[in-house]
Amino acid sequence: MKLRALVIDDEISGREILKNYLRDYCSHVEILGEAGAVSEGIELIEKKQPNLVFLDVEMPFGNAFDLLERLPDRTFETVFVTAYDQYAKDALNQHAAYYLMKPINIDELIKAVAYVEEIISKEELLHDQILTASAKKVEGKITVPQLDGFQVLNVSEILYCIADDNYTEIFTGDRKIVASKTLKFFEESLGGYSFIRIHKSSLVNINEVVKYRKGKGGSVIISNGKELLVSASRKKELLSYFH
Repeated sequence: MKLRALVIDDEISGREILKNYLRDYCSHVEILGEAGAVSEGIELIEKKQPNLVFLDVEMPFGNAFDLLERLPDRTFETVFVTAYDQYAKDALNQHAAYYLMKPINIDELIKAVAYVEEIISKEELLHDQILTASAKKVEGKITVPQLDGFQVLNVSEILYCIADDNYTEIFTGDRKIVASKTLKFFEESLGGYSFIRIHKSSLVNINEVVKYRKGKGGSVIISNGKELLVSASRKKELLSYFH
């Protein structure tokens, strides 16, 4: 498939290097244009409607996160290209499909493009379709610690879990249970079952996901109608569960 890309970086030399690498090593990437600032980048994105944006973090009069927050309904994937590694965690948790450090490593650039291409292809196939997970139905029980004791749940009852600081809200078909453990605890406890972390704040039962929607990072619809956001960096693993 053809990727339609923009390059947004305040350094002209950085834009030229990336464009040359893309032309030489990623010929299926069509470069639609380039920009050197946040406002210019937003205008170009709205005009060109790319499905991939290569985005520097630090720019004049704002940064990459400002740009993305001003485009809440974005339908493109983002690859961060920056010399600042302190942004990596936030970028991958919420905003970016991939994170490249300057100076750009050609092999990593090729991997980033292939990664995005796979995500977009799968999204196009699954967008707003009724989904059937390839995972086996979950069986077994889990002990849920609470402040006044514990409950025992059938794992198959759990639709999804939401982080609430050092607590976790567990949602079943008819109730919400507040557990006195972090989401990481339940991610590890349910690791042997069909559960997947789709965002820093949510863990879902794959068998209860009925639809996927493209958009800001993408989102899933759970069997009870709840819509949950998907982090850009977690899309590929999530989409791999569906036909």
